Amino acid sequence: LHISSAAAPHPRSAKDFPPHTTLHRLTSYIYISTSNNKTIMPPTNAASASHRRNARLRREYLYRKSLSTIESSDYEAKKRIRDALSQGKPLPTELRASYDKLKTDIDHEDAKHEGNTSHVDDEYGDAGWSDPRVCVTTSRSPSSRLKQFSKEMKLLIPNSTRINRGTHRVDELVDVCKTSDFTDLVVVQETRGEPDGLIVCHLPLGPTAYFTLSGGVLRHDLEGGSAPMSEAYPHVVLNNFETTLGRRVGNILKCLFPIPKPDTRRIVTFSNDDDHISFRHHVYSKENGNTTDKVTLFEVGPRFEMRLYQIKLGTLEMKDAETEYVLRPYMNTANKTTVL
Repeated sequence: LHISSAAAPHPRSAKDFPPHTTLHRLTSYIYISTSNNKTIMPPTNAASASHRRNARLRREYLYRKSLSTIESSDYEAKKRIRDALSQGKPLPTELRASYDKLKTDIDHEDAKHEGNTSHVDDEYGDAGWSDPRVCVTTSRSPSSRLKQFSKEMKLLIPNSTRINRGTHRVDELVDVCKTSDFTDLVVVQETRGEPDGLIVCHLPLGPTAYFTLSGGVLRHDLEGGSAPMSEAYPHVVLNNFETTLGRRVGNILKCLFPIPKPDTRRIVTFSNDDDHISFRHHVYSKENGNTTDKVTLFEVGPRFEMRLYQIKLGTLEMKDAETEYVLRPYMNTANKTTVL
């Protein structure tokens, strides 16, 4: 295999190639085979540029994440210096050598950078600046019930797009979503026609949350029928997410929805009870117009129960991504405090 040097010009059009030339595309490079030698041409299309950009963003994110431990220790040291200066106490002995450098950093910090930051700030740093765009799809060969469930998930999440999975691989699916500027990828899974899995993948850096589904009831299976589906941006109610992991899960779920108007009457509820998350979808109306605080709820559907079993610090196709949380088998019967 002969690789042309940088000084040798690459042929750019069909007339520049010698006769009996064959083009072979492998990953993101073009191999040009002739009777004499082979030349590798670098990619020039927009998709390859997007791949390079996503790879660069991922490297930068991992580098900033590796610095989180150092930044946390600096934050604790600066916090102790602030406390000592505000209370008029002498500086701790172990901080006197680095006082000048830390005091300079404290003087240059504003209210936004005064707190401690983590990799979560990089993942959802732009949340709220623009409305999220969500791609909803299914596992391969979906049943009619799973297709109906994915359609209802598409109606449930504003600004979402449902696509047919077909025979696309996971890496192809994630690449297309990144190229199309989707902020999240939602994949619903099934067992014997019953939806039993939900994957929420935040793009382009992660994280990816894996949930089990149970007790799913579609809109048309609700007792007494369902209320009409509203297209207004809903209020998101997160109930009983008290721990650090609970707030992390609540942040993943709420960032699927855009910021609503204050007077919208559509409500999406995620209620945590003993690490089991109940999902409900309602619209409400006020009695006697707006002159009273009494409201009437109408369930829109669908409804289901969720349980978190894994969070990975990466996108869906990354097999070697770091695991932030995983539900172990012994945790199902452990009599201890809840994790959410």
